[in-house]
This record gives sequence, structure tokens and C-alpha cells, in this order.
Amino acid sequence: MRKSPADSPRTAVPRAAVAVVLAAASLTAGCSSTTTQTGSTPKAPTAKVSAPPVHAGVDYQLGGAYTPPKGVSVVSRDHTASPAAGLYNICYVNAFQAQPDAEKEWDADLLLRDASGKVVMDEDWGEAMLDISTPGKRARIAEKVDGWIDECADKGFDAVEPDNYDSYTRAPHGLLTAADAEAFQTLLARHAHSRHLAIAQKNTLELAKDRKRVGLDFAVVEECGQYDECGSYVAAFGDHVIVVEYTEKGMRKACAGWGDRISVVRRDLDVTPAGHDGYLRETCDGY
Repeated sequence: MRKSPADSPRTAVPRAAVAVVLAAASLTAGCSSTTTQTGSTPKAPTAKVSAPPVHAGVDYQLGGAYTPPKGVSVVSRDHTASPAAGLYNICYVNAFQAQPDAEKEWDADLLLRDASGKVVMDEDWGEAMLDISTPGKRARIAEKVDGWIDECADKGFDAVEPDNYDSYTRAPHGLLTAADAEAFQTLLARHAHSRHLAIAQKNTLELAKDRKRVGLDFAVVEECGQYDECGSYVAAFGDHVIVVEYTEKGMRKACAGWGDRISVVRRDLDVTPAGHDGYLRETCDGY
């Protein structure tokens, strides 16, 4: 989810996102099996994953699944939904924070707490932050999130989109770091690849430079046109970027600068399902 600047438009849970799209051809998520120095254990072969096609018709359906419009080949849906038949499907999971009112679904010590012992909340969304500050806690949180990733794979999704990679930027100073976020995301990337799922970086431009080391295959980003960030994401991910805009201004800028290379879609802030009041979906063809 986008949290910077603080007054940026936001979507209803689950969030709308801008996504980056990878090449359609299968890619290897890391190096092939190699042997280290004599006596050491060889690395396991990296599973191949199928990345989303670039410059594709995209629909962002986090507010509820519906029949994709004509011309759509890539769809993002919540992990509780089923994939769209015959399309490339991205599975959304809230990985770094608890869903609203879902704190009791987590062990108490896995919720991030401030110096007074109070649970740290993402106030904009009413979500408790998860404590990824230690290897042990990261492993336990990853075990739960990996279960959702397994559901995505078992349902037939092609990729996973873990949200709130940037939660460390909203935590009180010193409680979480960028290194914590990358270490946790690395765990998720390894598991996703083991299930033959590509994995997206959600927003968090400041960590895009490390995406290969972390193991991230493409980007889903919100409002890069609105905030003049599309070029920086393309620098890190090439054309493997999916963008979701929420304003006419942002959509015009994204389409004018990048609409001939990357996937761009405009949705309403609540990512409302088609057929309901408030639904909006536009492509660069209209700009």
C-alpha cells in the first residue's frame, strides 16, 4: 500500500496497487544449481517461474472478483478469491501487517509493540504491524504467510503480491529497518519460487535497487505517474512493471511517459467490482 506522502489517496482493503509486469517468457528466479567450495553443500536448483507478460492488459480486482473485461490478460485478486480462467493471475496477500481486526489471529509476541508495550498500528488502515525484527519472528510470521502462498499455488495462481513491504517506514524509529523488511521478503520469495510462483515487489521504491538480491521478479506499484516514480521503477525492473493509477492526472502522466512499454490501468480508489456503483477502469487507450 502507498503510505508516502501521508495524504496520498488510498484504496479499501484489500488495496489497489500498481504492478510491474515481467517478460512473458519463463525466467529463472535465480542462478542455477552450483557447487561451493570443496566440502560445502551444493545450492538447491532454483525453480523456474512464469512472469507476467509486459505491456499487457491488466485488471486490478482486489475489491472483488468479476469477469475480466475484453483485452485483459493479467488479473490481480485477493488470495481468498479464485483465479480467472485462461489468464495470468497474481495473488494478493497482506504479508507485513495483520488484516483489520485480525490481531487475535497472530501470536501476541508477533505483533509489533512500542516502548510502552502497545501494539503499533497502521492508523490509516486499522492494521496491526507485524514484528519482523528478529530471525525467529520472521520465520514464524513467514510460516503463516507461506500458508497463504500455498493456497495461491494450489488454486492455480501464477504469481504472488505481498503487500506492505514498506511497513518499516511507518514503524516508530528503530523498531523495524529496511534490512528487516528485505530479510523477511527474501523468505517469502524463496517459498514462492519453490511453489513455482513469481513474486512482486509492492511499491517501496527505496528498496527496488535490491530486488535481484531479495529475489523479486516484477513490480506492482501504485501511482507512479502521480508521483513521478515510473522511470525509477523501470530502471530497477525494466519493462516488468504494472502500474495502477487512481487519478486522471496520474493516468495521463503514466500513459504519456510509459504507456507504450509497461502495463498501466486506472481504477477507482475502492477497486469496486464491475456492475457496482463507483466502478471505474480505464486504460491508456482513452488517454
